[in-house]
Amino acid sequence: MGFYSWQEMLFMAAAALLVDWLVGDPPWPTHPVILMGRAIKGLEKLLRRKERGNGEGHDDNAPTGGSASSLKRRGVVLAVVIPIGAAVAAFAAVWLADWIHPWLGYAVNTWLISTTLAVKGLKQAADRVARPLFAGDLPEARKYVGWIVGRDTEHLEEREIVRATVETVAENTVDAFVSPFLFALVGGAPLAFLYRAANTLDSMVGYKNERYRHFGWASARLDDVLNYLPARLTGWLLVLAAWISRDLPVSARRAARSIRTFSRLHPSPNSGIPESAVAGALGIELGGVNVYFGVASERARMGWPLRTLEQTDIAASVKLLYRVSFLLFAAVLLAGIGVVLASG
Repeated sequence: MGFYSWQEMLFMAAAALLVDWLVGDPPWPTHPVILMGRAIKGLEKLLRRKERGNGEGHDDNAPTGGSASSLKRRGVVLAVVIPIGAAVAAFAAVWLADWIHPWLGYAVNTWLISTTLAVKGLKQAADRVARPLFAGDLPEARKYVGWIVGRDTEHLEEREIVRATVETVAENTVDAFVSPFLFALVGGAPLAFLYRAANTLDSMVGYKNERYRHFGWASARLDDVLNYLPARLTGWLLVLAAWISRDLPVSARRAARSIRTFSRLHPSPNSGIPESAVAGALGIELGGVNVYFGVASERARMGWPLRTLEQTDIAASVKLLYRVSFLLFAAVLLAGIGVVLASG
């Protein structure tokens, strides 16, 4: 951002991560990501208002009216307006706060960045699944894993619940932390908001079902582009996190080999990197058969099944997530101190 120096940006991003570690995501109805979701629903309804069956009770997987090209054009509008609108709103909030007082500007920018990060929120979501698993309450574990994955969870057994949770933690190491953190380093809250809006779009409309195959195409591709470099950095950060994790039964060498061997098999150009890294590090196999809306789908298998998935793998994947966040925090803090010393 034009009115902040590089060292200020570095320290505010580091401070935002501290806020996320300590506070996480309070379930406020006015949380920025919730507001983004409401804006997406509202604009989608406006853009698709002439389609058949877009009223109450509409099945999101049912065929909809409009040609593929028309749906794609309207989807492009959605993918442009929402991220830019989010970035402009964040810029306006920070600019106004900075105009009132520079320290208020620092506080608002830092808090807004923290709302785009979800390290603690991801840990809490994984813990909600792990607790009933340890207690032997599979129905409760299925309920909570259904909150964080898109696949059908009603009949998942313990091993598949663990796999779904570990895959989610691995994939969201990029989406919920590394990507928004890197964008915040470059452009503060506005750029972090642009990324978070694009990622929220992908999670809401980036499906390949009948309703969103064309309309959500632009949103899905935008998310792929924005995550391309962060995903690759995350892969090697996970290798480094495995290398320093002497308290975990993990292998950094195997994680690196797993990325090279399996990541390209994943249908996403990005998700396969953190998932294969975690699978290799833990010596487990991720991927396999998932069921979506009653239809079985074979997903790429990543990692070597050196042992069976266990409940403790959930906690291990969360520890790798936190160590990735510690590594980036330390790097940014040291860089900030170096900039200050060099300029002094």
